[in-house]
Amino acid sequence: MSKLFATDQNLGGMTSQPEPSASSSNLHLHYLRQAFDLARKSPPKPTNYRVGALLVDSKSDTILATGYTLECEGNTHAEQSCLIKLAEKHGVPEDQLGQFLPEGTVLYTTVEPCFKRLSGNIPCVERILRLGTSIKTVYVGVKEPGKFVGANTGRKQLEDAGIEVVLVEGLEREILEVATAGHKKA
Repeated sequence: MSKLFATDQNLGGMTSQPEPSASSSNLHLHYLRQAFDLARKSPPKPTNYRVGALLVDSKSDTILATGYTLECEGNTHAEQSCLIKLAEKHGVPEDQLGQFLPEGTVLYTTVEPCFKRLSGNIPCVERILRLGTSIKTVYVGVKEPGKFVGANTGRKQLEDAGIEVVLVEGLEREILEVATAGHKKA
């Protein structure tokens, strides 16, 4: 599989790789738009990003779970909300969800999963890694801005674990606008 990180200031110098087929690119943009619609449901706050996420069975094109920032009780992130809801559906703890995820499960998230939580919650990257080999690919709309925790090393952690992180281009401006709603403007 190819990575799609283009080289520009917003992506931290990640290298460019071959583009996917048009149909594949359209499918990824379709799911990312759905995640973006979820992000809009998150209440604007100055202390977090508004993010939407989907877990998708890529073999059957079935959405397994959806989530957005602050959807579930507590200071929950979008990826965390997906996993909480799916764990409740299967009646298992979140860290045991891997056994219920079909081979070929992918995660779509508007903003790169966090590697550090200032709230004390488990970071989303760690949550993904706890699932073992269940998720092979994470599709993101933008790299996490460094406002709260600095440079995000989560992409490297995921890739070191064999999980591909792929940028889906086309909604960057809109995603950042929604993600940072409620933040003080410099």
